[in-house]
Amino acid sequence: MAKVYNWQIGREMDYPYPAFRPKRQAASVFDLNKCIGCQTCTVACKTTWTSGRGQEYMLWNNVEDKPWGSYPIRWDVKILSMLGAARWKREGGTWVYKGQTIFEAAPPGDIALGYMPESYDYASPAIGEGEASAPVKFGSIRAPFEPWFFFLPRICNHCTFPSCLAACPRQAIYKREDGIVLVDQARCRGYRECVKSCPYKKVFYNPITRISEKCIFCYPALEKGEIPRCFRNCIGKIRIFGYISLPEKADPENPIDFLVHIKKVAAPLLPQLGLEPNIYYVPPANVKNVDFIKMMFGPMGEEAVNNYRKAIERQDREVIGALILSNSTNRIISKFKVIGDYAVGYDARGSEIVKVPLTEPVVVRPYYDEKLGVYRRNDV
Repeated sequence: MAKVYNWQIGREMDYPYPAFRPKRQAASVFDLNKCIGCQTCTVACKTTWTSGRGQEYMLWNNVEDKPWGSYPIRWDVKILSMLGAARWKREGGTWVYKGQTIFEAAPPGDIALGYMPESYDYASPAIGEGEASAPVKFGSIRAPFEPWFFFLPRICNHCTFPSCLAACPRQAIYKREDGIVLVDQARCRGYRECVKSCPYKKVFYNPITRISEKCIFCYPALEKGEIPRCFRNCIGKIRIFGYISLPEKADPENPIDFLVHIKKVAAPLLPQLGLEPNIYYVPPANVKNVDFIKMMFGPMGEEAVNNYRKAIERQDREVIGALILSNSTNRIISKFKVIGDYAVGYDARGSEIVKVPLTEPVVVRPYYDEKLGVYRRNDV
């Protein structure tokens, strides 16, 4: 095992290969405070990429209802139960993970700690849908607790240290120069070690072709400067695509760097696993169960919620501007600025590609319209 530095857990860790950081790492921020669970992203991905034989159960993009939903069933509960409770400690302003990653906890003969899902685990993609955190007492006018749940959209995290890549005995999985993790289907022999080792269960086995398949981050679109399909079709406008830097090289004009590193309102999913995932989430600010947020996003998740609440309360124009630009154009936003009352996005060449007002324009029409000679009533 080589030693690689994982900034999300604040320390070096074991990994089968020396550290490889591409020239630029594809990444995204999902604002869970705006997700409405409509599954439009799921349908867009499904109809674009997985409509063939053997792909019926594949959801490269899915939206889960937390805390009870999951696809495949109990994927997060199973891997966290195997890994054990996470132990974090604050050292010099940085959160350091004191437990084992899935690579360090791997049993003899395995690259990573993991499990092979049963076919039944894929049978209920909508399990837990709409279920709150506890049942409401029958007959009560007001529940004695504050019920909550939130939507968690998931795609492949295109990890910096992917376990699927590490576990593949055929070396059929690789990272491109933009950090996207792909399966070389000509080399794949369907051993399914990638399925077993991926803790997020975002690699799928096709029983017809007998090879593994996974989210490709819509790289044909990215190569044209366009955002992925699930991003373009997002009704809630929760997703923003870009390229992330290391914390010490963060660019405040890069919307991903700004939200993750500068303002720290977004956190990775289950960072204690050790893969350094590159999909970041603005955790739901309405969930008061801090322990659950910390379980899902680490201690950075609690900080992200607090930072997000402060930004909204103080009307932080730059944070609001960066989040408003999500899904505002089908082009990739490489830089952004807040100019006056507008958030402005620029492409990699510095050309303006989108301009969005920070507040929605409101038109108040008079009770009597002199031009039309009519009265307007508010009760119809």
